[in-house]
Amino acid sequence: QLVESGGGLVQPGGSLRLSCTGSGFILGDYAIGWSRQAPGKEREGVACITLSGDTTHYAASVRGRFTISRDNAKNTVYLQMNDLTPKDTAVYYCATAPLLTFGKCPPLLDPRKYDTWGQGTQVTVSS
Repeated sequence: QLVESGGGLVQPGGSLRLSCTGSGFILGDYAIGWSRQAPGKEREGVACITLSGDTTHYAASVRGRFTISRDNAKNTVYLQMNDLTPKDTAVYYCATAPLLTFGKCPPLLDPRKYDTWGQGTQVTVSS
């Protein structure tokens, strides 16, 4: 099971750090991605980090503002989000890439290519 935390209400220009923790689940065995879903919109991939942690991928909309990282000793993956805007308001989910990807991230961060998901954490950016 994956558990996200760290969401909340933040003003535009603010920052949040989301955490994704494995409960009975070794995150270090997988590439891990973050996706988000705003009301009335499709889920979109935001960022992904490979199993090794050597490579990260970002959606164009967040590149330069968001940073994904992992600490396998803590069984946790993080998403540091800076310079937030109201367009970043969404429920944020972490998920594992299938073992068959051999630790690589899905092409184009396609949410349909992940297989185990957390319950999500709400991020609201508003003044």
